[in-house]
Amino acid sequence: MSNYRRARVPGATYFFTVNLRERSSDLLVREIALLRECVRATRARHPFHIDAWVVLPEHMHCLWTLSEGDADFALRWKVIKRAFSKRLPATEARTSTHLARGERGIWQRRYWEHLIRDDADYQRHFDYIHYNPVKHGHAERVADWPYSSFHRAVRAGLYAEDWAGDGNASGSFGEG
Repeated sequence: MSNYRRARVPGATYFFTVNLRERSSDLLVREIALLRECVRATRARHPFHIDAWVVLPEHMHCLWTLSEGDADFALRWKVIKRAFSKRLPATEARTSTHLARGERGIWQRRYWEHLIRDDADYQRHFDYIHYNPVKHGHAERVADWPYSSFHRAVRAGLYAEDWAGDGNASGSFGEG
């Protein structure tokens, strides 16, 4: 067993990648309304700020900033994943471990978390999140993907509508 420890800094900003267990699924975009509802309900009980988020068919990336004095992002992911899973019919394949633990087989057990260290790190992850649908071939332009905070960032003047339109996501946050 590994001795992995997650970085826990109260009030910090974190980048996450969360995957479905079945990587060929389109469940997250097919059930986007349910996912959004689960996130809203979780934020109401356990507040956090969504800096950026993109939902792809089988995985999602996001940047969250937690409240001062709070470092418990794991609780939030547990609540989101559990609420989402409970509202879906149990049709997925489950391992004997899932069955023994009374778990669903929808999500990969672990997720990737990265503590944002500085403004440049934040910008790299912010851009990465928004460019991800193009990277994975789900959209030709960043603006074409509907399940992204990119549209909110455009409205806030953080990106131009055609950001990375030439396939180059090296533009910086705040331009255009």
